[in-house]
Amino acid sequence: MTKVLYIEVSPRKERSHSIAVAEAFLEAYSAANPDHEIDKMDLWDTELPELNIAMIDAKYRLLDLGELDQREADAWRVVVQTFNRFNSADKIVLSTPMWNFNVPYKLKHLIDIIVQPDLAFAVVEGGYEGLVKGKPAMVIVARGAAYMPPSDFFEVDFQKRYLDFLFSFIGFEDVRSLVVEPMLTSPEEQAATRAKMIEEAREAAAAF
Repeated sequence: MTKVLYIEVSPRKERSHSIAVAEAFLEAYSAANPDHEIDKMDLWDTELPELNIAMIDAKYRLLDLGELDQREADAWRVVVQTFNRFNSADKIVLSTPMWNFNVPYKLKHLIDIIVQPDLAFAVVEGGYEGLVKGKPAMVIVARGAAYMPPSDFFEVDFQKRYLDFLFSFIGFEDVRSLVVEPMLTSPEEQAATRAKMIEEAREAAAAF
C-alpha cells in the first residue's frame, strides 16, 4: 500500500492557511487514491525525542566513520525510530507557516532529529550524498508577505528556500510546492488568496 506522510506544523488549526490548503490537497488526493494510507504527524501532538549529549556523540562518531559504543547506540535507536516513520512513507506532504522568516521550532526539532548521517545522508569522498530517494514531496508554505521573486523579500526567505535545499540535500529529486502569500492583507484579500490556493492544491493533487 502506498503511504503518504503528512507533516502538519501550524498550531492554529482551523485558522491556519497552510493547513487549509494542505487539507484540500489531501482530500483531493484521497478521493483520487482511496487505497492509499495517510499518516498524519501533527508536530504539536507528537512527542519527539530531545537531542541529548549521547545522541550528539553518536552523530559525530558516525560522521567520523566510527563504531557506536553501547551508550551511543541506545540513544541512536530513538533517532532511528523517528527517522523510520519519515522514511517509510512513499510520499511526503508538509504544511508550515513562516515564523520570523524561517520555519517554526517544532519543525526544526523534527529536522534536527531525522537529518542524520547514515540515515538521511552519507559522508562520501568530496562531500555528502542524500539517502532518501525515489519519492516526491509536496511542500505547502504560508507567509504574511510576498517573498517569491521579484519580491525584495526573497533574500530573507529562510523558510521555503531552506526546505527546498534540505529536501534536495537528503536525496529528494521531486520537490513540489504551493506558496500561500501574502496573507497579512485585508480579510477579503486573504479569503481570495486562500480560495485560489485551495483550488490550485486540488489540481496539484491529481498529479502527485
